[in-house]
Amino acid sequence: MLLLTMCAGMFLVQLDVTVVNVALPSIGTGLGADLAALQWVVDGYAVVLAALLLTGGALGDVFGHRRVVVAGFALFGAASAACGLAGSAPWLVAARAGQGLGAALLLPGTLAVITNAHPGRAERARALGVWAGVSALALAAGPVLGGAIVAAAGWRPVFWLNVPIVLAAAVATRRLLPRGDRGPGRIDVAGIATAAPALGAGVYAVIGGSVAAGVLAVVLLGAFLVVEHRSAHPMLPPAVARRTAAANFVAAAMNFVGIGTILVLTLYLQGVRHAGPLRAGLEVLPLFLPLSVLAPVAGRLTGRFGPRPIMVAGLALGALGTLNLVLVGESSGYPALLPTLLGLGVGMGLLTTAVVTAAVGGVPPGRAGVASGINNTARQAGGALGVAVLGAVTGGSDGLHAAGLVAGALWVVAIGVTLAWVRAPRDNPVARAG
Repeated sequence: MLLLTMCAGMFLVQLDVTVVNVALPSIGTGLGADLAALQWVVDGYAVVLAALLLTGGALGDVFGHRRVVVAGFALFGAASAACGLAGSAPWLVAARAGQGLGAALLLPGTLAVITNAHPGRAERARALGVWAGVSALALAAGPVLGGAIVAAAGWRPVFWLNVPIVLAAAVATRRLLPRGDRGPGRIDVAGIATAAPALGAGVYAVIGGSVAAGVLAVVLLGAFLVVEHRSAHPMLPPAVARRTAAANFVAAAMNFVGIGTILVLTLYLQGVRHAGPLRAGLEVLPLFLPLSVLAPVAGRLTGRFGPRPIMVAGLALGALGTLNLVLVGESSGYPALLPTLLGLGVGMGLLTTAVVTAAVGGVPPGRAGVASGINNTARQAGGALGVAVLGAVTGGSDGLHAAGLVAGALWVVAIGVTLAWVRAPRDNPVARAG
C-alpha cells in the first residue's frame, strides 16, 4: 500500500503532462494564447519542477520525506485549483509554475521512500518497475481522459481532476509513512538561486529566440557549477553527480525526446490532421499503452540483467521510431505514424525503469533524496528543453521531419553514452557477464 501511495505522486506529475498537451488547442482558443504561450503552459510547469527537484530531494533528506511529500501534495492541489480558475494565459502559466513547485517537493520524496523501503537491488528494481508502470499508466490515461473531458466540458475540469487525487494521497501518506527524523545537512540557497534562473533563461532563449537569454543561461550555469564546487552542502554533490552522470544524461535525453515528441504529435494530429481532442487522445494510445505494459516487465529484466542492455534496446527502438517521422507528410494517413508511436512507446517502456535504476542504484540510503532529485532534475530539464526545441522546429510536415531527425540523433548518441559509461551492478554476475 505504501508503494502504491508513493506512486500516486508520480501519477499526478505525469498525468498533467499528457492531459495538458491534449487540451492545448482548446486552451489556446479559450484564452487567446499563441504557440509560444502554449509552450509556456507546458514549460512553466516543467521548468520550475526541473529547477527545484534537487531542492525537493535535499529538503526531504533534511526535514524528513513524510513532511515534504505531504507539503508537495498540498501545494500541487492548490495550484491545480488555480489553473482551473485561470482567466488569462499568464495566470495559467503562473499557476502551472505553482504545480511545478508542488511536484518538485513530492516527486523526489516518493522515489526516495521507495528506494529506502526496498534495499535489495533486484527488489528495488521490481519496485521501481511498479513505480514506472504507474507513471506510464498516467501517461496512457492522460490523452484519453483529457480528450474526453475537454470534448465534454472544456479544458478547466482537466485541472480540477487533480484535487480529489491529491487529497486522498496526502491522507494516505500521513497514515502509512512513519514520521522521520531530521537528517544532517543544510539547504543550498546559492545553488537554488543560480540553478532555477539558469534553466528558465535557457528555455526562454529557445522559445523566444533570445540570444541575450541564451548568454544569461550560460553565465548562470557557470555560476551554479562554481557555487556547487565551493559549497559545504551542495544540492548537487560532486561525487553523486559524477557517479550518475552517464545515466542522468540518458534520462535527460529520454524525456527530451519523449515529452517533446508528445507535444509535436499532439499539435500535428489536431492542427494538421484536424483531429478533435478525444480522437487525438485515442490516436496516441499506441505510444502510451506499451509504455504502461512494459515498465513492470522492464523492472524484472533490469533486476536480472542490469540496466545497460535494457537501456540500449529501448534507445534503439525509440530512435528508429522517431526517425520514422521523416517519412510522414501532411497528407500521410494515420498508419504512417504507427511506427513512431509503437517504437517510442516500446522504447520508453524498456528504458524508463532501467535508467532510473542505473541512476539511483548504489547510492547510500541517506542520500537517496538527493540522488532521486538529480535523476528527476535531469529528466524534467530534458523534457522542458524538448518541448522548447522540438516545439520550435515543428509546424507542418517539414517541422515534423526536423523533429524526427533531432530526436533520433539524440537517442543514437545516448546509445553510445550507455555502452561507454553505464556500468552493470557489481553484485549482479549475470549483468556483468552480459
